[in-house]
Amino acid sequence: MAVTGSQRAERSLLLAQVEKIENSHTLHSSESLRKLFRYLADHSLEHPGTALKEYQIATEVFGRPADFDPQFDSAIRVQAGRLRQKLVDYYASEGADDPVQVEMPKGAYLVSFHPRTPDAAKPTAHSTHDVALDELQPHRSTRPWAIAVVSLSLLLLSALAVVVSMMADRRKTATSQSGNPAPIALATFWKPFVSGSEEPWVIFSNGAFVGRPETGMRYFNAARDSHPQVILDHYTGVGEVLAVHDLDRVFSSLHREIRVKRGSLFSLDDAKNNDLIFVGSPAENLTLRDIPGTREFVFQRLPSGDRQGDLAIANLHPRSGEAPYFVGSPATSPLTEDYSVIALIPGMDPARSLLILAGTTTIGTQAAVEFVSDENSLNQLLQQLKVTGANGVKPFEVVLHVRVTRGVPVETSIVALRTNP
Repeated sequence: MAVTGSQRAERSLLLAQVEKIENSHTLHSSESLRKLFRYLADHSLEHPGTALKEYQIATEVFGRPADFDPQFDSAIRVQAGRLRQKLVDYYASEGADDPVQVEMPKGAYLVSFHPRTPDAAKPTAHSTHDVALDELQPHRSTRPWAIAVVSLSLLLLSALAVVVSMMADRRKTATSQSGNPAPIALATFWKPFVSGSEEPWVIFSNGAFVGRPETGMRYFNAARDSHPQVILDHYTGVGEVLAVHDLDRVFSSLHREIRVKRGSLFSLDDAKNNDLIFVGSPAENLTLRDIPGTREFVFQRLPSGDRQGDLAIANLHPRSGEAPYFVGSPATSPLTEDYSVIALIPGMDPARSLLILAGTTTIGTQAAVEFVSDENSLNQLLQQLKVTGANGVKPFEVVLHVRVTRGVPVETSIVALRTNP
């Protein structure tokens, strides 16, 4: 069957809506939800009304092994529930004026598209796919030139509507942001860093390297590289870059700003006089070695065994069932798992707060920051810390296990937790 100009216009409109949601503020902090949304949307556009299987999503989107069993692993259902709620949140805020509504019906792994009108409080009931968008169909004409003119006009108007809607959303966000309260979990967790008179510092790692990018680089080793060499300290990982962006978004929702500085330019005077958020492990964020650090979970190189020399998180006081070391995938194999530390400790000045967000790799660091930037995961953490609005967050240390697929953290869970007096 031939594809008409109106069908192409309709598809362009739907794709524009999908891309707008995918790049929205609502989904921006979760790469895993963005991947799931795009996968479901693409499938629904190609196969209208056909739901996907949980196993298919698990293996094709999240990289789960072939023996994945949904009866014993609820991760996909949890992610689907989060995405469903994110779509509701999107249309309650950024997407309030969008011409097309994208929904994820309960009980099925697919998304549906519905046309919207400015006066409609809810989307009209249509079939699961609604790609036809009857309200947007031009009247048929027997003259080919008339069909072409109508189709091109529809495409132009559709694109213009999306652009105008996006511009309106940006203006709406800019003008209303100051009046929107942040989620309670975010406000509770980040209170020590927003209650002061000055902005907190975010210190991101940039390790010391020797060599050159075109010929090969490696970490600087003081024992082996004692002779004068040019040290490159202006490189950082992708996880740190995305982490700083997430933190900026969180503090924006809390109506505060942050000051960002790379670790090699950080001084002890900065440490004494400010609330600090360190992004990256002491292996790369070298400033962490000069200030008070964690007591229970410490970054160390494995002293022996097949993984000798690999960076791990040492569990200094293992409890029953806990490993003495938390170590991710070997450097010689693809990264499929990592471990991270989230630690809130007093600063060099006890009146100041210090937060460490660090993984054994840059992806683990990204996962740690995503964890404290997401309302749902923060609720889990606050519940385990037994935090109420009255007592606030006390010093603690947490180890996260991170599952990684194609360089993206897709699942993060707490595996060890300590509260400090």
